[in-house]
Amino acid sequence: MLVEPPVKAEVAVIGGSGVYSLPGLANVREYKVYTPYGAPSDNIIVGELNGRTIAFLPRHGRGHRIPPHRVNYRANIWALKSIGVKWVIAVSAVGSLREDYRPGDFVVPDQFIDMTKGVRAFTFFEGGSVAHVSVADPFCECLRKKILEAAGRHSDIRVHGKGTYICIEGPRFSTRAESRVWRDVFKADIVGMTLVPEVNLACEAQLCYATIAMVTDYDVWAEKPVTAEEVVATMRRNTEKIQKLLPDIIGLLPSEPCREECSCCRSLETALM
Repeated sequence: MLVEPPVKAEVAVIGGSGVYSLPGLANVREYKVYTPYGAPSDNIIVGELNGRTIAFLPRHGRGHRIPPHRVNYRANIWALKSIGVKWVIAVSAVGSLREDYRPGDFVVPDQFIDMTKGVRAFTFFEGGSVAHVSVADPFCECLRKKILEAAGRHSDIRVHGKGTYICIEGPRFSTRAESRVWRDVFKADIVGMTLVPEVNLACEAQLCYATIAMVTDYDVWAEKPVTAEEVVATMRRNTEKIQKLLPDIIGLLPSEPCREECSCCRSLETALM
């Protein structure tokens, strides 16, 4: 028997690699949420920030114990939807596929390419009802604009307002040959392992979703070897910047989704068969 959580939240932050908490939350509570798809990655942390009720969920669990191909994306999105979330700000670490997207930069992608291989559960609609949801424009344009507006207030945050995120299965990184294909043939800008199916499921759940991709290093196409120490240092700086940025984004969000600017919040209107 599923138990409805005794809490409601407007905005959710899904934390990726290096982002396991959300400083500044007041009146913090923690909830175990039950879903038809099993357990989410972790308990959901709920608190107050800038006068809003915020939910925080670490995608890989606290301590980074869940690899990208084993994250229970359906449970995570279902759990956030069940507590009333309307906006989802997803944070992830990525590699760069172009010279001008440098380690330490942020990217707010507007497109993605799916190169995952079927291990992951991609939809809530597996029988009974059938839905073919359009993801021609996969991210909430209203939320993307708010993220870019907030980032513009911080001189130490270099942000790119467009980009194609190619999502690979993981947990291994790309070969040099694959990395050159992603860059030169597919013309992708960044590469990561967690966007899909999180973005698909958020669309099916009619949630307004956008990603802040934090560049940790150049992918191997660049022939620029990096050490684990360098990646960790970049991730630490990125984490400090994202923790400053998130309260500003949340403060800019309207009370209701911008239906005229994106189709996330009404994605099922023309999708159900």
